[in-house]
Amino acid sequence: MALLTADCPRCGAHHVTFDVKGQKSQGVIAHGWVERFEIFSVCRHCHRSTVFIADNNNYDSRGIWRDESSGVVTCKGYLNDYFELSGYVSLKDEGVEDPPEYIPLDIAAVYTEAVTCVSVKCWNAAASMFRLAIDLATKSLLPPADQDPPAKVRRSLGLRLEWMFKSGVLPSELEPLADCIKEDGNDGAHAGSLTENEALDLKDFTHSLLERLYTVPKRLELAALRRRERRGEI
Repeated sequence: MALLTADCPRCGAHHVTFDVKGQKSQGVIAHGWVERFEIFSVCRHCHRSTVFIADNNNYDSRGIWRDESSGVVTCKGYLNDYFELSGYVSLKDEGVEDPPEYIPLDIAAVYTEAVTCVSVKCWNAAASMFRLAIDLATKSLLPPADQDPPAKVRRSLGLRLEWMFKSGVLPSELEPLADCIKEDGNDGAHAGSLTENEALDLKDFTHSLLERLYTVPKRLELAALRRRERRGEI
């Protein structure tokens, strides 16, 4: 029987054993082999159920857990030896969308936190996290430190965005919205004055920017690769 040890979100018992009753793969999320699962489990203390989020942490066991009839649920022993728990499904997950495809893991984590804040109507917190996602993404586009822009521009997200639009690093059609995003982000971080509409504007811009920087180029790369494979070039 598959077992799991964790703190119970339902009764608060610490380090309690859960009986694993079901699984659902969310797919590979990192490094080409780290797979995320939703694991339906029942607490032995309060006998209530929880759906845990768990990531496979063993390269050698990649791919063996996916079969719902013979995978996670048939493991003999504790899943903690093979998985890292990253949380559990709760009300905060209602309506939370996935980050754009193929974006770096650190930015994906920040974006997920931002949309989670949106789902529970924490508009100012969401604004700050969306601004952080934009900050991380745009810093990765900067040239070496001995080239333009100067240090002051590099440190300031607003000045950095302005320089990137003028230099053609970012698409010009996003520039009008980027000005609004910059100000909204600052308001969320310092004044705590944002509304739902402003937070959703931030979300739209962040999503569009990340897709332009990471998702679209990767999709084109994969399409070109498939074309070469069909032609027998690789």
